Amino acid sequence: MKILSRKLLHQLSFKQAISRHTYSTKKISDFGQPTPSSHPQLMMEGEITPGISTEEYISRRKRLLELLPEKSLAIIAAAPVKMMTDVVPYTFRQDADYLYLTGCQQPGGVALLGHECGLCMFMPEAKARDIVWQGQIAGVDAALEIFKAEKAYPMSKLDKILPDMIKRSSRLFHNKLTATLTYSDLETFQKAAHLGKVSDLSILTHELRWVKSPAELKLMKESASIACQALLQTMLHSKTCPHEGMLSAQVEYECRMRGAQRMAFNPVVGGGPNGSVIHYSRNDQKIEDGDLVLMDMGCELHGYCSDLTRTWPPCGSFSSVQEELYDLILQTNKECMRLCKPGSSIRQIHNYSVELLCKGLKEIGIMKGDDFRLYHQLNPTSIGHYLGMDVHDSSMISYDRPLKPGVVITIEPGIYIPSSFDSSERFAMVCVIGCYSGHKQDEPRAC
Repeated sequence: MKILSRKLLHQLSFKQAISRHTYSTKKISDFGQPTPSSHPQLMMEGEITPGISTEEYISRRKRLLELLPEKSLAIIAAAPVKMMTDVVPYTFRQDADYLYLTGCQQPGGVALLGHECGLCMFMPEAKARDIVWQGQIAGVDAALEIFKAEKAYPMSKLDKILPDMIKRSSRLFHNKLTATLTYSDLETFQKAAHLGKVSDLSILTHELRWVKSPAELKLMKESASIACQALLQTMLHSKTCPHEGMLSAQVEYECRMRGAQRMAFNPVVGGGPNGSVIHYSRNDQKIEDGDLVLMDMGCELHGYCSDLTRTWPPCGSFSSVQEELYDLILQTNKECMRLCKPGSSIRQIHNYSVELLCKGLKEIGIMKGDDFRLYHQLNPTSIGHYLGMDVHDSSMISYDRPLKPGVVITIEPGIYIPSSFDSSERFAMVCVIGCYSGHKQDEPRAC
């Protein structure tokens, strides 16, 4: 009897404990994306997205307003949902400009920014059925409370409010790549476009995004660190798993386990001759003994990308021919890193890399003479590119622009020798590329 009483008491105590720990009077609002209250492990109070404060988002909008002409209006649409099949969507990724200015990570919205209206957001309206299947989304309340818009309306009111705003504007700017028929089909917008009053917003936003803030640089360093650790772990696994697909899966697993939300792009994992295909993406071949493998990968952390490429022999060690080319690339990489300082430009660094590589290729017998057309067969790429919220970030900014503190670039010299290239047989189909995952030009360092 005592034993039965003890068991009953234990069961009652356990149920009471469960009840106490699962019941809470505190209700946490769900806005369809992480907030400090819903994800305290990710975000601090005062942040709209992890690592980026409310004040920084407001500052970004103020700086854009300084670039916008008087009586002009910026129209920024969220990225659309893209479908894999009739009912299966691809993983959603927000348009970089919309995210940069609002902090909203969800589809379906349109934001307006102007000198008169400030930030005005039109938000999608959640239907009961959509909430059941997809969960809560950010609406008008979130626009005012979370994203700090001056005005907010449901999307259904856009065609009633926006036409008058367009009529009062002397010029319109919009992000062409994510333009939505919700506003581009409006008669007033069509008329403004016909009169030549509509311009691409990226001319202005890329200027803002080109120089990163300290908070952005911190996220980019973390993104680069994750990519570096993931690639090192993948290299360790490559001897036991010499298959392109397995290495691609391994590097994505390692990135996600370290906190990355997604890959910055589909990893390029090219074994042997596949490494000479610059944007090779099939990743379906076994890596033969003696071949090198080229991996071009990067991850995305809270909206900021890394980009890292390495070449190594998974099944052994470098041959003398492979080592010769690898050393040339490595030395070129180091020399170009020294040029990454204020006043230099990507174009200058690129031209210097071409000189170094041409000289080295002639010395080891791959090139003869000064035929630069021959060099471009071996490397048709630039030495690097701007890096940030997109892998090829701020694409409207010229590579001739002198670098400033806070600008992030990649340095990626490479040599691709395809099977069709007329060279010494011992160099056939050898591909070596080495690049740093993201380089803050006023603070050069290797991963």
